[in-house]
Amino acid sequence: MPRMLKELKAKPEIGLLGAQSIGFTVVQYWRSFEALERYARSADGAHWPAWIAFNERVGGSRGDVGIWHETYRIAAGEYEAVYSGMPAYGLGSVGTLVPARERLETVRGRLGSASRTGAADRTSGIA
Repeated sequence: MPRMLKELKAKPEIGLLGAQSIGFTVVQYWRSFEALERYARSADGAHWPAWIAFNERVGGSRGDVGIWHETYRIAAGEYEAVYSGMPAYGLGSVGTLVPARERLETVRGRLGSASRTGAADRTSGIA
């Protein structure tokens, strides 16, 4: 993983916005799902050859060594990161921070209020 992260930081055009290590876990933020998928499947990048080699090495020994992967696609305006008394971290370290003032002082104001049908108003929020 360190080799891949070094490659991604040296080539921001690939699409990685940022990454943070938390113990043995690495959380990554990507420009788009398409950029992530393109990198993951590229024979020219560090990931795909490493993924193939890993699977060949561990073969039938599943349960002894593993990889945990989760991917989430989140639409603009449907998430938030709140910071108070600390530097930007996680999602806030790769996005634009907006002061929580006026309508943005509450989570309902930041992510949109419920309409009469119960559907959320996705036009507002912190992008």
